[in-house]
Amino acid sequence: MRRLPLLLIPLLLLLGACQSQQINRDFDASRDFGAYRSWSWQEPAVQYKPDDPRIRSDLTEQRLRSAVADQLDQRGLRPAAGGAKGDLKVQVWLVVDDRQQQVSSGFGGGFGGYWGPYWGGPAYNETRTLDYKVATVQVDLFDGDDGKLVWRGSDERIVRDATGNPAEREAEIRETVGRVLSQYPPR
Repeated sequence: MRRLPLLLIPLLLLLGACQSQQINRDFDASRDFGAYRSWSWQEPAVQYKPDDPRIRSDLTEQRLRSAVADQLDQRGLRPAAGGAKGDLKVQVWLVVDDRQQQVSSGFGGGFGGYWGPYWGGPAYNETRTLDYKVATVQVDLFDGDDGKLVWRGSDERIVRDATGNPAEREAEIRETVGRVLSQYPPR
C-alpha cells in the first residue's frame, strides 16, 4: 500500500508537463504593422470546431470578443467607427480536440546484490491511456484592403472537467487571449 503514492508521482509529473503552454504565432514579414490603426470583425467573428452546443455559446462568444477588443485596444488599435471598414479584420477560432497519452509505470523485480542473483519478486508494468481535451484559441488578423492573413496567434490549454464559475471562465479567456496577443505587433 505504501507503493501506491510512489506510483502516482511519475503520473503527476507527466501531467504537469502536459500543462505547459504552447503559444504560436506567424505573420507576413513584408507588412508594415505600424500602419494598422483600426480594426473590425470579420464575420462570423468567432468560429468553433467542432460545432458543438456544449462549446458554442453566446456567453463564450461575448467573452472572447470582449477579451480580444481589450487586448487590441491596449496595443493601440481602435475599433472602426460606426460599421466602417477597419485596417484589420479580426476573426477568432475556438478549437477543442480530443487527445490521448499513454502512461506506463513499472515496479517490483530486481536482481543481484547481497541476497544472490535473483531477489525482489516479479516485475510489473502497467500502461494506462489518459483521454483529455485541449482547447486552442486562435486569433487571425486579415488586411482590411486585400483580405489576406497578415498575423496569426494561438495558445492551447488542457480543458478541465470542472470549468468553474462564470468569473473564472472569463478570467481564463482573458488570460489566454492576452498571451496570444502579447506577440502582436511582431518585432
